[in-house]
Amino acid sequence: MDEVKQLVTDIKNGKLRPIYFLMGEEPYYIDKISDFIEDTVLAEEERGFNQMVLYGRDVTVEDVVSNAKRYPMMAEYQVIIVKEAQDLSRSIEKLADYAKQPQPTTILVFNYKYKTIDKRKSLYKTLQKSGIVYESKKLYENQVADWIRRVLSSKNYTIAPKAAQMLVEFLGTDLSKISNELDKLQIILPKGTQITPEHIEENIGISKDFNNFELRHAIGEKNALKAYRIVNYFAENPKDNPMVVTVSLLFSFFSQLLHFHGLEDKSPRHVASALKVNPYFVNDYVTAARNYPMRKVSEVVSTLREFDVKSKGVGSNAVPQGDLLKELLVKILS
Repeated sequence: MDEVKQLVTDIKNGKLRPIYFLMGEEPYYIDKISDFIEDTVLAEEERGFNQMVLYGRDVTVEDVVSNAKRYPMMAEYQVIIVKEAQDLSRSIEKLADYAKQPQPTTILVFNYKYKTIDKRKSLYKTLQKSGIVYESKKLYENQVADWIRRVLSSKNYTIAPKAAQMLVEFLGTDLSKISNELDKLQIILPKGTQITPEHIEENIGISKDFNNFELRHAIGEKNALKAYRIVNYFAENPKDNPMVVTVSLLFSFFSQLLHFHGLEDKSPRHVASALKVNPYFVNDYVTAARNYPMRKVSEVVSTLREFDVKSKGVGSNAVPQGDLLKELLVKILS
C-alpha cells in the first residue's frame, strides 16, 4: 500500500517513467494505478489523439511497440495502456528490446494480471532500469482486516474489529469486492464514523448474529445453544453460508489454536504476533484453549479435514450440507 501511494505521488508530481509494468496475483492495485494514469497524465482535450487502450488478446507485442514508437500530437506525452496483458505471456520477452531504449514521450502501461514475468530473464532486469515494475501480491486472510482499517483511516473512518472480521469472512480476500462495499458505506455514513457490525448488517446484508465469526466464537466458548442456532440458520440459508467456507474458517481457527497451545510466551502481544491476529481477538484463543486441550484440538483438526472432503461432495453426495454441518458440530463439541 505504501509503494502504491509513492507511485501515485510521483505521477501527480510529474515524475513519470516511460514504462509501468504492473503485474501480480492481486488485480485491485493494478487497476487502481492504471486507472489513475489513464485519468490524470493527459488533459481531457489531449486524450483523443494521444491516449490508446489496447487488449492483450487483440494485439501482439510488435503492435504495442509500433504504437509506442509514435510521437504525441500537440501534447508532451502519449499514453498507451495494455489491458489483460497477461494474454501476451508467451511472447512478452520480445518487449525487452524496446525496454532498453523506450520512447521518452510515451507512457506505456501493462496490466499483467494474475501472473508475473520471470525475474531471471532480461525483460525484468531491463524494465527495472528503464521503468517501473510493480508486483501486486495477494494479501493473506489475516492481513485483510488491517488493510480495511488502513483504507478507511485514510478517508477519516474507523471500523470495529468485529465489523472488519465480518467483511473478511463474508467477502474473503477479494480487495475489489471489499472496496466496493466500503464505498457504499462511505456514501451512507458521514466522515468520522466508526463502522460497526450493525452498519454492516443494515447496509451490506451480513447478519451480525448468524455468521462464521459468531459460530467460531460460540464453538470456542463451548456455547452449544448459540452454536446450534447459528448452524440451523446456515442449514436454512445454504447459498449465503456455504459449508466449504465455514469448514475452511474453522480449520484455520483450530490450526491457530494448536499453535497457541505450543507457545511458551502466552502474553497478549506475543500471541497476536505469533498467530497474526488482531490483539482484540486474543481472548478468543485463551478461552478456546481452556475448553479444548491440545489432544482435542488435534482431533478437531483431523475431523475438519474429513468434513472438508465431504463438503466438496466426496463420499456424501446424498447428504444435505446442513445435516453435514450439524454432524460436524456434534463431533467438535463432544
